Amino acid sequence: MKNIINTYYMLKKAQKESFAVPAFNFHNLESVHVILDVAKEMESPVILAGTPGTFKYGGVKELIALVNAAAEIRNINVAIHLDHHHDLNDIKYKLDSGIRSAMVDGSALTLDENIQLTKKTVELCHRYACSVEAEIGQLIGQEDDMIVESVNDPYTIPEDALKLAQQTGIDSLAIAIGTAHGMYKETPKLDFERLEKIQNLVDIPLVLHGASGISESDIRRCIKLGVTKVNVATELKIAFSTALREYLIANPSVDDPRLYNELPKKAMAQVVKEKILICKSEGKYF
Repeated sequence: MKNIINTYYMLKKAQKESFAVPAFNFHNLESVHVILDVAKEMESPVILAGTPGTFKYGGVKELIALVNAAAEIRNINVAIHLDHHHDLNDIKYKLDSGIRSAMVDGSALTLDENIQLTKKTVELCHRYACSVEAEIGQLIGQEDDMIVESVNDPYTIPEDALKLAQQTGIDSLAIAIGTAHGMYKETPKLDFERLEKIQNLVDIPLVLHGASGISESDIRRCIKLGVTKVNVATELKIAFSTALREYLIANPSVDDPRLYNELPKKAMAQVVKEKILICKSEGKYF
């Protein structure tokens, strides 16, 4: 697995040079090829993020082998990232299989419970040289099979973020400042003042989840305030499915996936290019 790496150094570089690494959720061969082809073309670091549902769908070892082969052929390194994972046994199995970047999501727990789960995850993952992202504050919306319709306080409390970082030894921290999973029904209002407070307290790289549908100016502002990783999922799925639907309606006799997947792949590629430019990660491959 020589081409599969952790996210520690790429996010530290992003933090130092004021850009963000885009993390794209992947699901199959087409998404892997598109993301890595564009990353190679634009000389951008990228992260391939997979939820528990993605690995259940594609198979842990099958997806790892696919990504490793694709990265080796393109002569680039890439991080496969465990997105929104909760179960330590599941994380360990994926570490044993070759993954070196993990997000443990204890955001639905109390602060003390979140700290305990995250601390155990860090102790496990760092033995494998696996970087760890934690989350504090909850995002509304659906991520994988988890649906969050409402929470009492969805925003990250800066002092709690500091406590979580200090007591666990995490490598990066996902924060909640008004983003949501999925597409937005109305323009989101991000709490930049809260983000600035978190940046002033916490010295590790910050992560923005729910970036699909966030404006370029808002993402750029978040990067200036310490965000070094930007997660994109829904926009890729919409681009692919919309283009595929339109193509099949216009060409009902086509039954060859090598043909009907071409336009959807181009649609995804356009999203990947746009996000790399917004994150200012073009030419930042290390």
